[in-house]
Formats: sequence, structure tokens, C-alpha cells
Amino acid sequence: MTMRLVIKVNLKKIFLLGLISLHTMLIFGCIYTMDIQQGNLLDEESIGQVELNMTSSQVKFLLGTPIIQDSFHQNRWDYVYYLKLGNSNNLDKRWLAIHFSDDKVIKIEKDLIINTSL
Repeated sequence: MTMRLVIKVNLKKIFLLGLISLHTMLIFGCIYTMDIQQGNLLDEESIGQVELNMTSSQVKFLLGTPIIQDSFHQNRWDYVYYLKLGNSNNLDKRWLAIHFSDDKVIKIEKDLIINTSL
């Protein structure tokens, strides 16, 4: 009799542990992951309006304040945008660099590569 009781108790423990494990996997498998958005969201129309010989104030009016203003390269503005949607592995990455000389745009670099492995 005691052997049957021990087996029943052990089976109950195994069943409860399995049930708890299943619930744990379901709970952690369904965790909501927020979207991560950083930087300047720029539309193609605004970027297309930036032209050579524009002043920095005109560029700032069109695109807003750049997210990166390097004190070592004061004549370069970088607009960086990064978006990761929830649990998806899809990334939307954009990088626009605008170079100035005498407060006028002299070079526009679009779609620079962003290294996210750092």
C-alpha cells in the first residue's frame, strides 16, 4: 500500500511540475516587446528638398535639429534613424550626413551604412 501511495504522490508531483513548466513557457513565450525607435524620422520628401548651397538654418527648418552634432566636426550634421518592431528581427536604419562650408551645404550623403553590431 505504501508503495502505491508513494507512486501516486510522485505522479502528482511530476504532473504539477509539468503543468507549471507549461504555464511558464506560455507566459514567457507571449511577452510583449516594445518597438524601439530612435533618432530623426525623416521622410523622403523633406530629404529631397535639401539642396547644395542651402544655409544651415534652412536645413534645420526642413529636417529639424540633427541627433548628432560632433564637436570635432562642426561642419557636419548627422541625421540617424533606427526602428526595431517588437519581436521582429526587421530593422529600419537610415543615416543622412550633411556637410557645410561657410554655413552652406556642400555635400549630402544619403543611406550611409549603420553598424548595429557595436
